[in-house]
Amino acid sequence: MLEVVPTALPELRVIKPKRFGDERGFFSETYNKRTFAQAGINLEFVQDNHSRSAKTGTVRGLHFQIAPFAQEKLVRVTRGRIFDVTVDLRRGSPTFGRHVSIELSAANWTQLLVPIGFAHGFCTLEDETEVIYKTTNYYSVEHDKGLTWDDPALGIEWPVAPADATLSDKDRRQPTLAECFDAFP
Repeated sequence: MLEVVPTALPELRVIKPKRFGDERGFFSETYNKRTFAQAGINLEFVQDNHSRSAKTGTVRGLHFQIAPFAQEKLVRVTRGRIFDVTVDLRRGSPTFGRHVSIELSAANWTQLLVPIGFAHGFCTLEDETEVIYKTTNYYSVEHDKGLTWDDPALGIEWPVAPADATLSDKDRRQPTLAECFDAFP
């Protein structure tokens, strides 16, 4: 009942849960530990997060946590659409600094499994977009880090111009990849 699709970054996986619909609406099992384990994904999620972005062009990220609070994330959209981006931050990795972008939406019902060692962020493509993500570790302000979303070295073609993006103060002050410390081995 679960399709797992590889991406250009081998550790990053797209998850497509089945959705069953009829005249009442639909039902979908978005996470089942046993089903995920059968697909080779053995994770223990400890926290769920839910964000709502009022405006199209809201950018959240690029965020990650460092050890001992590094997190894997299972990201999905329950309302609206996002341009979702994941960047490999593992020094020594053949894909270091490379990114994958994908559209996640309530309509396509696609999820993204973001591994430890990757920064994650998104830009909303519709007003009133809601994103839910599960994490394998608890939030820790001391271990919370980020990269600037529009670092030219990353080559991300965001769907919003920097002058038009809605950002938090924290995300406006994030360092570039070149300025970032060696977050992951």
